[in-house]
Amino acid sequence: MFRFFTSSCISDSLKCYRKSCRSMPHSSSKPQFNPTFHSSLQIAASHDPLYGSSPKSSNFPPSIETAIRGRFFSSGSLFKCANFTKFSGTGGAFFIVRSMSEQTRSFTCESDRESVNYDVVIVGAGPAGLSAAIRLKQLCRQKGADLSVCVVEKAAEVGAHILSGNVFEPRALDELIPEWREQEAPISVPVCSDKFWFLTNDRAFSLPCPFDNKGNYVISLSQLVRWMGRKAEELGADIYPGFAASEILYNANHEVIGVATNDIGVSKDGSKKETFQRGVELKGRLLLLAEGCRGSLSERIMRKYKLREKGHSQHQTYALGIKEVWEVEDSKHQAGFVLHTIGWPLDHKTYGGSFVYHMKDRLVSVGLVVALNYQNPFLNPYEEFQKLKHHPAIKSMLEGGSVLQYGARTLNEGGFQSIPYPVFPGGAVIGCSAGFLNVPKIKGTHTAMKSGMLAAEAAFDVLHEGLKMETYWDKLRNSWIWEELYKARNYRPAFDFGLFPGLAVSALERYLLKGRSPWTLRHGRPDHESTAAAKLHVPIEYPKPDGVISFDVPTSLYRSNTNHEHDQPIHLHLRDPLIPEQINYPIYAGPESRYCPACVYDYVPDERGQIKLQINAQNCLHCKACDIKDPKQNIEWTVPEGGGGPGYSIM
Repeated sequence: MFRFFTSSCISDSLKCYRKSCRSMPHSSSKPQFNPTFHSSLQIAASHDPLYGSSPKSSNFPPSIETAIRGRFFSSGSLFKCANFTKFSGTGGAFFIVRSMSEQTRSFTCESDRESVNYDVVIVGAGPAGLSAAIRLKQLCRQKGADLSVCVVEKAAEVGAHILSGNVFEPRALDELIPEWREQEAPISVPVCSDKFWFLTNDRAFSLPCPFDNKGNYVISLSQLVRWMGRKAEELGADIYPGFAASEILYNANHEVIGVATNDIGVSKDGSKKETFQRGVELKGRLLLLAEGCRGSLSERIMRKYKLREKGHSQHQTYALGIKEVWEVEDSKHQAGFVLHTIGWPLDHKTYGGSFVYHMKDRLVSVGLVVALNYQNPFLNPYEEFQKLKHHPAIKSMLEGGSVLQYGARTLNEGGFQSIPYPVFPGGAVIGCSAGFLNVPKIKGTHTAMKSGMLAAEAAFDVLHEGLKMETYWDKLRNSWIWEELYKARNYRPAFDFGLFPGLAVSALERYLLKGRSPWTLRHGRPDHESTAAAKLHVPIEYPKPDGVISFDVPTSLYRSNTNHEHDQPIHLHLRDPLIPEQINYPIYAGPESRYCPACVYDYVPDERGQIKLQINAQNCLHCKACDIKDPKQNIEWTVPEGGGGPGYSIM
């Protein structure tokens, strides 16, 4: 991952290191990811005039060695090493690094891209990926094994891209870390009130609550993930935020052997800037993909190995969740209050609903979830959310308060019918990348965590006992995940018939059949095929935001802390650049400009007055709605330069 220094860069590197330390927030115990410092460290060992070819234990001058042994990342570091040994050989340098946990990593530079070898590489530091890392290291301690584990995360710090409701069911955490209550996990607000309303445009009617949230907690998932990251590190896992895994690595037998991070320091036009550095190969005996909903590498793997066909699963179906965190007046706050609604502002053909969760410290999460199989191309999920907040029953909770943060993310709603075969040659897909959300519970964190734990157990058996990774599939089908999702399998597809038929079937499934119905409903068309032609619908006129309860997109984007390096290649690829102007705009009235909750896509006239699609990639919230909803599947979402994107802290 790193290279030794030339004499010309030592001074600059230390300057960057001191600058990084000076700019570190006082509340943090670790410096934040500093791409300038990271780039300055990566100087080619093969051109290093300072050191000879004979092996030495630590070739670094004392000041540099001290600097490298520190941490330069939010949650871990490739420079977190106790001893360095350098060996020279044909084709580049080879390093052995013994970390503080006394595990051995090998670093190679055989061509123009360095390679780091681990036993298990995990992509994604979310609930599933961190649960897998923690469980693997727990098993190593229990059985006296020594397996190296790394987690690579595209966000600038662990938790920065995590967004969820979140009413948290602690079942999986109870199994993973039974002492979490004594270890100061950020889980302290039990659900005290659980309500379910049907909304019209000005009324709210109470319905029997089907969610059964007794024993659950209202939390910030981004904060829980940060805590889990620290636990994984304490056990010896290496966590590398700020690195975007962009490529799957294969051997000659078409087996997966790891991932590569994307290059940094590349301009929009593809030229190399002064800060250019090649990506890094993270090779593992096993790879676990925990990228979250619609993970880009996970989707490639599922297509390449035909995992949906192998698992006899249906297509995945998705929803877009849009959320704000408010600080409200003390008199309007009730820690642990939970509200879910259906109905208005969505029409009866569009599945979705809203939520209001009261966290601690006068914080309230309010959001709207809209299924992406909606038909009307004029529907704008962001604007529907702004309308929702003006409902008299919702507005009264928010008046006098202020918005602290905004974000959006897709979630998979296919459930049991859409679970792919999760094992591929060289690894497995876990968590929301595979899709384990329980739709009637509106919860997927506990199932994602459990899937990560089961995959970790299977991976340990592969590496320590010589078994096959296919045991992960067996463990899944024999777990409470399978039982839970099977009982919930008919709720979501029932709403393809409309709101009221969906409610009727859901009531039948819950209160009478209790998930034991002799049939399994199928999902309708894929979400992108559900969009109807614009001529079949009337444009929707949305009210202008008042700047108090409702807001325009630029204002909300500011609250998401979204940031990307502007001068980098666009990470949103058009497979055919002509489709937006020839199909999407004339037939569907340019739906990209409405389903994106960040105004990434905008149709504007060019110098000749012709309408062209403009992509504002720097606005991207990484929600993946464009990858899902584009009518012709013409947009491919890929990872931008590592460290970019939203910066959530209380979502």
